Amino acid sequence: MQVLLLTQVLPYPPDSGPKVKTWNVLKYLAREHTVTLVSFVRGDQSADVAGLASLCAGGVHTVPIERGAIRDGVALMRSMVTGAPWMMVRDDRAEMRTLLSRLAADRQFDVVHADQLNMAQYAEHVARGSATRPRLVLDAHNALWLLYRRLATTMKPGPRRAMLERDWRLLKGYEGRIVRDFDGVLAVSEEDRAALGEAAGVERAMTVIPIAVDTDELPVVAREPAARQLTHIGTMYWPPNIDGMLWFIREIYPRIREGAPETGLDLIGARPPQELVGLNGQVPGLNVAGYVADVAPYLACCGVFIVPLRAGGGMRVKILEALSRGLPLVTTTLGCEGIAVKDGEHVLIADTPADFAAAVLRVLGDPALAQALARNGRRLIETTYDYRAACRPLETVYSGSKGA
Repeated sequence: MQVLLLTQVLPYPPDSGPKVKTWNVLKYLAREHTVTLVSFVRGDQSADVAGLASLCAGGVHTVPIERGAIRDGVALMRSMVTGAPWMMVRDDRAEMRTLLSRLAADRQFDVVHADQLNMAQYAEHVARGSATRPRLVLDAHNALWLLYRRLATTMKPGPRRAMLERDWRLLKGYEGRIVRDFDGVLAVSEEDRAALGEAAGVERAMTVIPIAVDTDELPVVAREPAARQLTHIGTMYWPPNIDGMLWFIREIYPRIREGAPETGLDLIGARPPQELVGLNGQVPGLNVAGYVADVAPYLACCGVFIVPLRAGGGMRVKILEALSRGLPLVTTTLGCEGIAVKDGEHVLIADTPADFAAAVLRVLGDPALAQALARNGRRLIETTYDYRAACRPLETVYSGSKGA
């Protein structure tokens, strides 16, 4: 099939959760289909485009996108006037529509695959400009309306919370319409499928394809025998990650230090806010490292990988990657939502500061438990979340078979 893949972020290098998800979907599609990739880019990403060329027989096409306070403000005003969700207005670019009109005039696509809700508007644009309507597929990384609603509940009353309260309601309506109108809808978990169905307000078939990883690219780490560091890796400009780490540092980490004073905390991820960076030197043992090109040295001394999320949706790629690498992991119930882990077998799950701290101390103090969690977690990823197995239902969705 001729597949047009529309992405909001160029999926290479696969160094963040959304990019990892799309990178593995692309690798799977390229084995059987002719893929044309169209993506927004930030700055000069020519080297990254070159890294995708071998998978995209139909070519890689890009459109620059810039964001900033002024642009975001203009988008908010347009949203207020039109009633469209702010996020969709923010990413509406005439240059993208022009490029897609040209591509649709030059070739006939069988499937237009919108990766994330932001790109659904462009899939519809391609359909309107095509001689024969292609099959439209939405690949929902999250049920965005639910994610925004959860995030709003973590915030104090004020303008930012009011904006999120407004936007999650608008997103629910918009997301529901897309789910009703598209030919195929992919959700990453049963929880997200239920949330998308609630937004749609009607019964319709959706396919759950979990976020997948490549276990060949994520081998088990040879951890130091006396590893004591706590490690978190995540995109640190994403609000749920910021909220979770501030909660951990303020309410959980001091309890851990009381029981294990030698324990340190490495926080790795691009563009951490000043609120976190400013804690370097103030919180004992804390290292807010920001973006790190090579995480191997950090993983080698990782005693426990932590994912203390209180808001969010979809699936946490950071958990899949940590389990694939054989790292013992402690998370919240929401953090591992949508992943088929069992408390005490693959991870430890705790939702209060006291319980989370106790779980971390338990793993640090019990090497046999740490090894069992690591071994079981790796096995789970190999059997359930490797992309070669997880992405197979895409063929049914693309063909339009019953239940897709």
